[in-house]
Amino acid sequence: MGGQTGDIVVLLARAEKLVARRLAAVLENERLTVPGWRVLTLLADGLGHPMTEVADHCLLPPGSLTKLVDQLAEDNLVYRRIDPADRRRIRAFLTRRGRETQARVALDLELDLAGACPAELAGHLATLITALESAQPAAPALPRR
Repeated sequence: MGGQTGDIVVLLARAEKLVARRLAAVLENERLTVPGWRVLTLLADGLGHPMTEVADHCLLPPGSLTKLVDQLAEDNLVYRRIDPADRRRIRAFLTRRGRETQARVALDLELDLAGACPAELAGHLATLITALESAQPAAPALPRR
């Protein structure tokens, strides 16, 4: 891979690694992992989310998510309830302690990244994500002979 597209892929991967490292340092004080933080951020809207949606957001397979949510529930950060609209589904929610933890960590993270990331960068990243989500997937590469 070369050219601008290859450069973008490498730069995004490097940026993700650097942000994850900073995030992990902030989360260490709360005894949270990056996937655990992803759960808290999704559930912070207070709506409750089906476990399949939580797994997709956290980039985890369902079995790994179950173990993670079990640990978060044990730490009194989340709880699960049967979805009243579809009793086959389970929805996850933040506890009061989970909401307080998420808000505190979000503020700590914002303060940590404030000096490193210009405000307009978030807008550019949001634009890039929207473009990537709406773009047609690339055709599979033909096998080389």
